[in-house]
Amino acid sequence: MQDFDLVVAGGGSGGFAAALASARRGLSVLLVERQSALGGTSTQAGVTGWEAGCGNTGIPFELYKRLKKIPHATGIYRLRRHCCWPEDGWFPGGENVLVPGLGYIDTCVRHALGTLDLRQDKKSFRERIAGVVFEPQAMAMMMRTMLGETERVTILTETSVAKAEIAGRRVSGVTLDSGATVRPRFFVDATGDGNLCTACGCELLQGQDAKTRFGEPAAPDAPVAKVNGVSLIFRVTRNRARDTVPVPTGSLPDACWWRDSPGSAHTVQFPDGDLSINILPTMDGAEFLRLGYAASYQECLKRLHFWWNWAQVRFPEWADMHICWIAPSLGVRETRRTVCEYMLKQQDLESGLVRQQHPDIIAIADHPMDFHGAGGHCQGVRSAYGIPYRCLIPKGFDNLLVSCRAAGLSSLAASSCRLSRTMMQLGQAAGVACALAVKRRVNLPSVSPEELRNELAGEHVCLDFPPTPELAAHLRCE
Repeated sequence: MQDFDLVVAGGGSGGFAAALASARRGLSVLLVERQSALGGTSTQAGVTGWEAGCGNTGIPFELYKRLKKIPHATGIYRLRRHCCWPEDGWFPGGENVLVPGLGYIDTCVRHALGTLDLRQDKKSFRERIAGVVFEPQAMAMMMRTMLGETERVTILTETSVAKAEIAGRRVSGVTLDSGATVRPRFFVDATGDGNLCTACGCELLQGQDAKTRFGEPAAPDAPVAKVNGVSLIFRVTRNRARDTVPVPTGSLPDACWWRDSPGSAHTVQFPDGDLSINILPTMDGAEFLRLGYAASYQECLKRLHFWWNWAQVRFPEWADMHICWIAPSLGVRETRRTVCEYMLKQQDLESGLVRQQHPDIIAIADHPMDFHGAGGHCQGVRSAYGIPYRCLIPKGFDNLLVSCRAAGLSSLAASSCRLSRTMMQLGQAAGVACALAVKRRVNLPSVSPEELRNELAGEHVCLDFPPTPELAAHLRCE
């Protein structure tokens, strides 16, 4: 196989951005993705919405602008109804609908709500929270198009890293499941589950960390073998023929078997009028770990059909709709996390940018600590917080970075900064860092934080909040 400067394992949000950012700076890149298409959870697991959150500039904004040129490929939504607002008429969860006239900049803040109560502050939630929805096929196509434009990225789908060779503090090469061996200068793990880091022998964590691990006030006293819940997302329509999705074999029970009531769902309207439905969660994280992926998918498939039958009976508005697509992959919010030079934790989220003492912040976020089936609550943050570059550097390695939810995050921190656009920001930082390491002839831990931040700022990455007037003006130019 040809020589490459960089191998990126995983073609989801973080891997796409890492490959794009490094290739644009002259590196030759091999991007390997185990699924048949790029996009990760955004395309294969049906997570086709970018929730509100600060930062999210740079490559995510560019990707949105490219999608916006495709008819019916993207739009911006706001919350219209919620099960916490019965005065609006009962709704089985939260309903998000497209709102004309909103811009991308309207989706770039979440912490303004702080710890407001959803039940009591309906007006604030309706008027101050906006997100992006997109068609998954358009997203996958646009990612491939943008990478192809660099003429420096080789994409191998349905391919994974099988094993890694280590020499001291360096990854000297990886062997793919095709049998090919590649020996680039640098590596980025963007697999989501830390597959490359596992192959390299990095220390990884899984489940809820004990309070003694990072001193987090909200952590349990002892470690718990539980991760954030998983979802199996599906799409419903009244515009297409009923011909594609079979109901699982066997009868569906009269009562839901995983909780006392079927629970709520997060729905988002597509530009063509279809709805994306995400049952929150479809499966608890502890059960997911116990069953394993394959059995969990089949169980979630049964629960999905049961929930849809239940919802159609109780919600007449959906009576004439039917399922037209079920995600081929589970929406997994949390898997393994790599022990890195710095571990982001609850204290960082609560300190915010003003009080964090990190000179190497390369991305910002402000999503709540959000526990789907892993504690069952959503704790908002009061300000934007930063993610240091050191969270991307696995301990003991000089030429390996991680730019996905397997980065250096405590379980509590991961519940907040796991969202797709934030992962894309980590990927952009990883790609720029690899290019700087080549340029300066240094190892990845020796990349200058100041130079990295300056280069990211030059690519319109927001590293402070509120954004500068110049960046805000840039975001308004759609």
